[in-house]
Amino acid sequence: MSMLTPPGMGGKYRITGDRYPRMSRPRSRRRLIFAGFGSVLTLGLVGWGTLQLIDVFSGGNSDDQTVRAAHGTGDCERGDKRPDEKAKSGRSDSGQSGQSGRQGRTGGKLPKPSQITVNVYNATTRSGLAKDTAKELEKRGFKIGKVGNAPEQYDKKVKNAGMLLGAPGAGDGAFNVLGTQLSGARTKNDTRNGKDIDLIIGNSFKDLVKQKDADKALAALAKPSPAPSGSPCR
Repeated sequence: MSMLTPPGMGGKYRITGDRYPRMSRPRSRRRLIFAGFGSVLTLGLVGWGTLQLIDVFSGGNSDDQTVRAAHGTGDCERGDKRPDEKAKSGRSDSGQSGQSGRQGRTGGKLPKPSQITVNVYNATTRSGLAKDTAKELEKRGFKIGKVGNAPEQYDKKVKNAGMLLGAPGAGDGAFNVLGTQLSGARTKNDTRNGKDIDLIIGNSFKDLVKQKDADKALAALAKPSPAPSGSPCR
């Protein structure tokens, strides 16, 4: 019997050699679970850090722009004029006159349609537009002056629905009142001294705004909604 053979085992379980067999301790299941959880947590932290770096180097300001747009601060931060300043100036950023007579009330008491004399001119190749439009405006309370073809400088040269042409003082209210009757009309000032306004019908003209919609727009001009609260841009 070898000296390595445990007592009582006889020769049936004979152990030869000069080393004891080593039995490894079974790994704890809890340790395996903790190890797996730690690996997942580590991968998550690495991924989050990578996203943060990408956001930093790519500018990361898309959310800020969305917030500024929602609060209406984007134009002011770029140095643009506030909407009320644009309305008071009566001109667009390009240096031309405002693009529409429906910009809203610009201050002061608005004139009534009966206080506005409108000259209606046709700058298109379609006949009868000036006469029909003048009749409809007269039904809506406006005074009608001259009716006919547009002057040569505007004849067939007005591409949009129409143009409202008048003295600089017309922009204080008369343009806005008449602009409620025609969607998409441009406004322009000339050197005239009178208070009458020229309505020059352009190529895109289809019809005047429906009277019920024009009346609603006039009512909104007479009672403009209050400005939103908050500090205005400077």
